[in-house]
Amino acid sequence: MAVLAALGLWAAGATDLPDGAFPSVVAAVVVMAVGGSVGLSGDAGAIAETNAELSVLPLSITLAGALVLGAGFLRPLRHRAVAGTRELIGWAARFAVLWILVLIGLGLLARHRFTISLGEGEAADIGDLLGAGSPKIGFETDVPLTLVFGLLWLVGVLVVALLVSRGAPLPAGLLRFQESVRPGAYAMVVLLLAYVALGFVIGVIVAVTKGHAAETLAVLLLGLPNLVWLAFTIGLGASWEGRVDGPFGLPMPRVLDDVLRTPDDSTLSLRTLSEHDGRVWWLLVVAAVLVLGAAFLMAARSPARMRAWQHAVHMAVALALTVLAVCLLARLSAHAGLSLLGIGDLGGGLSGLVKLHPQLGTALILAVAWGLVTGFIGGLLARRVHRRGEVQEDEPAQS
Repeated sequence: MAVLAALGLWAAGATDLPDGAFPSVVAAVVVMAVGGSVGLSGDAGAIAETNAELSVLPLSITLAGALVLGAGFLRPLRHRAVAGTRELIGWAARFAVLWILVLIGLGLLARHRFTISLGEGEAADIGDLLGAGSPKIGFETDVPLTLVFGLLWLVGVLVVALLVSRGAPLPAGLLRFQESVRPGAYAMVVLLLAYVALGFVIGVIVAVTKGHAAETLAVLLLGLPNLVWLAFTIGLGASWEGRVDGPFGLPMPRVLDDVLRTPDDSTLSLRTLSEHDGRVWWLLVVAAVLVLGAAFLMAARSPARMRAWQHAVHMAVALALTVLAVCLLARLSAHAGLSLLGIGDLGGGLSGLVKLHPQLGTALILAVAWGLVTGFIGGLLARRVHRRGEVQEDEPAQS
């Protein structure tokens, strides 16, 4: 996770930060990726105040950590049919102890303070006059809160790893749930990873053909799932609300920034995006193909005795939970500003706002509808697929 964060920040130009801040920023990015708490603070003199807020998960780092930790947890448990509850808790506890030590180290490293320049012109003149000539902004990790959220993140990763892997053992009391839960969980993980893989290919093509290779690489290494999973929900018909103001912005694609850079909150949907770029309707096509493929995969990994309506219900539940997770993880909020005497932001390129939040109720309703339809179709398509372990009856011999 740290290596991926360092490469992404290097591509973004973070190595030029003053006072040797690069290692601290890398640690802060990893802390944020696992749900840790990194608070921003400012100091601009006696009668001036800096304020900053950042709430975002760099999901490329999150996904990389989840894949590595999940694989490491499952490795000693493979090739077994059943595992006791105590054994699973024991392995999880070993991971938790090591994870706590890592989080403490990252939390202590992830802290730094910067001095920012007001530049030239009216902003600098007013700042000097009122004693805000050298505003400072910094970040610091709340270690106890980070330990709480970091451990919850670890528990979630380990639970999902057990649900997804068909070869991982479960306690005897939970075996009755694996036929209804595991195929759907596996299909949803494959669906999300398919979006990431497709987005990576598109990103590489953009970097090679359109230029801005460093900026594109930074997005791929730090926030690729943030963009492609947002596109996934929009392709299903979901809407997001947000706004972009000031020097901040969404790095790519440009159409997102165009729609959201308005005086008031704007809606991000297939309709509003298509007004700027008609190719956005391909998101609907991609969603239809990949979600139907995930439904077929789920049905093919399910027992042959399951009926199409059961696949539809399982797919609806799985897709709704997946969309819920994406909506909670991909939202973002960032604000920075410098105020004098408590009156507004000083401006001058020093203030900015980015926020993006889902219309959650509509997104979940659409996910259930998509799940019911694609799950039913996927169940019908998978009827002739031979399941692993299924014994086919021999046809009677002809006399």
